[in-house]
Amino acid sequence: MNIKVGLVGLPNVGKSTLFNALTNSSVPAENYPFCTIDPHVAITHVPDKRMDKLQEVFNSKKQVPASISFVDIAGLVKGAAEGQGLGNQFLSNIREVNLILHVLRCFEDIRIIRDQGPINPVDDYETILNELMLKDLESIEKRLEKIPSILKHQGTPPQEKKDLLEEQELLKQITAAIDLLDAPKIRTLVTNSKIATVPLLSAKNFMIVANVSENDVEFPEKNEHVQKLIATFGKDRVVPVCIKIESELSALEGDERKEMMEMLGIKTPTLDTVIEKSFENLGLITFFTCGPQEIHSWPILKGTNIRAAAGEIHSDLQRGFICADVFNYQDIVTTPLSKLKEVGKVRTEGKEYTVQNGDVIVVKFNV
Repeated sequence: MNIKVGLVGLPNVGKSTLFNALTNSSVPAENYPFCTIDPHVAITHVPDKRMDKLQEVFNSKKQVPASISFVDIAGLVKGAAEGQGLGNQFLSNIREVNLILHVLRCFEDIRIIRDQGPINPVDDYETILNELMLKDLESIEKRLEKIPSILKHQGTPPQEKKDLLEEQELLKQITAAIDLLDAPKIRTLVTNSKIATVPLLSAKNFMIVANVSENDVEFPEKNEHVQKLIATFGKDRVVPVCIKIESELSALEGDERKEMMEMLGIKTPTLDTVIEKSFENLGLITFFTCGPQEIHSWPILKGTNIRAAAGEIHSDLQRGFICADVFNYQDIVTTPLSKLKEVGKVRTEGKEYTVQNGDVIVVKFNV
């Protein structure tokens, strides 16, 4: 499964520095707008401590963790939907991602250029979102222009006409929500609709990285801007991060990294939290295949049946699926591997079984 998360924000909020830290990449991170001219893409692993235990139990040679692609998209500015800055190009890049990660600056620093006035991360978010909605409006207007001609065409089947009329009504409701700059309403309309329509930027799932200063590392929740973001969007969507420190940590290894984390009182790198929460916000879970060669982590959408999940491993497994032996990671925590069958923890499941987070599966198939 190809998972893409787009880093979005105004110029000079720390996006490229965050991208470098997330991926240990080497994208330029200069102190001027539009340093990132083309979208940079890099893949990083999803941290999962369960794999260490599974590798120990199965005595596997290596781990193959799940991964996420992070896309560093150049800074947007007001007017991007009309092509200001490098807007049109970047808005199209956002269209390709599964999750938008809004990077918002939550600290003062006169050394870092800012053209938008006093620090106000909620306003910065709304500036970006307004540009996304304006771009959506352009897509909606083009679609609404086409629908009447399709409805008039004599060869259009009755069911398609019914669907088109429902889509037309949906797009009118979304247009009204855009006029009110009501992004939550747009997401609700799109999520609840059974009718597919043009993909909308403002309806995409999102998270917020609140970029705090080094002084706020220990207690980021005391930062007034972070508090306002949490009050506005909820705690599950907001991850406070000192991007500067996380960038420095990502450049260290072994004892040096551990020593710096201990000095700063950091138990787990916040970037791991960003990656994990990105994974969760996309509605993904993980199942495992295990053996002497490797422990392999496979991301799938929550609610996926086991036959479709088998297709993530190889299309032949889905095509010739017979059944699968299944147990869960939690079973192996409490019961030795050799005893799982004896105590009834290993089940044989058919194609309609819904895979659960942490399932370990062995697919039986015939092609």
